[in-house]
Amino acid sequence: MARKGDRIGLAATEPEAPTRFCDEPGCGLAGDFRAPRDRTALNEYRWFCLDHVRAYNRAWDYYKGMGPGEIEANLRADAGWQRPTWPLGRLGGANPFDGEHLIDPLGVLGATPLHQARRERQKRPDEPPGELRASVELLGLTWPVDATMLRARYKVLAKRYHPDVNGGDRSAEEKLKDINRAYSLLRRSLPAALSERARAAASA
Repeated sequence: MARKGDRIGLAATEPEAPTRFCDEPGCGLAGDFRAPRDRTALNEYRWFCLDHVRAYNRAWDYYKGMGPGEIEANLRADAGWQRPTWPLGRLGGANPFDGEHLIDPLGVLGATPLHQARRERQKRPDEPPGELRASVELLGLTWPVDATMLRARYKVLAKRYHPDVNGGDRSAEEKLKDINRAYSLLRRSLPAALSERARAAASA
């Protein structure tokens, strides 16, 4: 929307619009060019001939009649595209932001719980990362685990809890599902976890 001092271009003529006369009193020319009626009705138009729409646009002052406070409030509303806004973190509820969910690969925010947990793991290189601990324990492995150990242990457990060996026992079937999930997680995460462990050992 135009503001005072802005360059205001002319709207194109409406070729399919019905013939209308210029809204300027006493002008008998065709009203081929539209202009907003006022700031409260920007989608309602007055129609002028070329000379009178130019004069109307030159005199257009969106803020005419507003006080300083109203102008300030209007500018602030425009900054948010006339939509309601909230202070950061206000809309999500009263709970503060949980730094544990923060991903900070450059280590700029070293005081977060995420970084504290990482430092604690570096002090205990023989313990698996927290997200892998349950899987390592479920498979009965000790940390660190390499790919060969993981595959060998999985084959032993898969054979032990296979439904064909256990006569269709439901508990054995559920146990095998847990083993499969743990194996899949470790197989995906093991390279990155071992790389991090190696970096921690090198920096110690």
